[in-house]
Amino acid sequence: MRRLQTTPTRKFSADSQRLASLAQSIARAYSRLEERGWGERLDQALKKLLAGNQQQAIDSALDHLFHTDLDAYDVLLDAIEAVSSSCRLDHDGKTYDALLLAVPILAWTRFSIASGHIAATTLQTIAAHLHGHILATGTRTAIAPALYSIDQLPRTYCETYQLAQRMSEAALTGKSADAPNALPETAAFLADTRYLLLVVTAEEGQPLLRWQEEEAGSSLQSSSSAALTQWQTQAGPNLQNLLPGCGIELLLPGAYYVACREADKAIRPISLRAAVNYLTTALATEPGQLEVIIAGFGDEANGMRVDELRISFGVVDNSDVYYGVVWPLYDDESAEDYLATISTRRLGIQTPQSPTQQIIAVLREAGVTRIQQVDTVFPPEFCDDCGSPLFCDSAEDIVHAEMPEESAQNHGHLH
Repeated sequence: MRRLQTTPTRKFSADSQRLASLAQSIARAYSRLEERGWGERLDQALKKLLAGNQQQAIDSALDHLFHTDLDAYDVLLDAIEAVSSSCRLDHDGKTYDALLLAVPILAWTRFSIASGHIAATTLQTIAAHLHGHILATGTRTAIAPALYSIDQLPRTYCETYQLAQRMSEAALTGKSADAPNALPETAAFLADTRYLLLVVTAEEGQPLLRWQEEEAGSSLQSSSSAALTQWQTQAGPNLQNLLPGCGIELLLPGAYYVACREADKAIRPISLRAAVNYLTTALATEPGQLEVIIAGFGDEANGMRVDELRISFGVVDNSDVYYGVVWPLYDDESAEDYLATISTRRLGIQTPQSPTQQIIAVLREAGVTRIQQVDTVFPPEFCDDCGSPLFCDSAEDIVHAEMPEESAQNHGHLH
């Protein structure tokens, strides 16, 4: 089950009711044939709302089902993601399938992580590598000429739908995708994800991706793994040039929402390692002298369910929080994982690795030995002035993370 962002109560309109009812019908269907019938109706209703920029009606239906029917919520969310990021178009007497893809690049640095415009020659080289290693034979593409940070991506399902439509038409007509309007500035992080966006098209029913081709073999995992290895090896140097001064890791390009979620998960441990590396340099200390506090933060409206873990970094014998990292929970990572880890650790019970245990493992691998877990679950507070998340200190007070003045001047301000 995916997490829904906390939002104000929305008006539950007739359109919202229809979406919710159709999703519930799919969740309770008695046959695949019945499921398809309801699914076609739901897709048509979503297309109409997405094309009409009716984001509020969609959000309201999701919010209602999240609190009343989680099975139907998952059905509706899957449908929204599918319809907003793919389409079927007619061109020159043929019908084509089109899919919006994201190409995630994990990056880390002590300096700044670039984003923005990509030169046409570089884009052509990247396109050649995509066709050579990722995309199926005979597909057409259109690549947005920009490197996006997460806060520069489309913010709503309606915006994603409109982008996918424009880029699909560009791919079929052989035109270049339009450059995005002035992108907002992105916050400076030690580790962050950058994305290329493209649409791939193929004749109806034909494969879009290399590992979907019959010649790729029967093992999806081995075929996609081989594609990723070739992509990292061949395209890596070109993408490295877009991110000077950064270490990078390329993830497998894929369907827009899935690729973005996988990148969100993959950047979390890298953010912790980057934080340790940065702090030991900026503070002229060793990892063993850092002190880390892990605290759960959750929504009061949902019974203080833990939605994210916030990791506070300081030094031994000092209660100040110098830096913080947010570790959001996704999909089946539940609130219970956090609290259960604390209680089972005290009882000496071995359980599958939880998000908290993953965090501790990464920190210990980086040389951090002083790690404290806090039992209390806090509401997710943010700074009123800059909007940065607040973190838990050793006294269990929620405070702003601030580097010592001399270190901040020497190394710049990072979130």
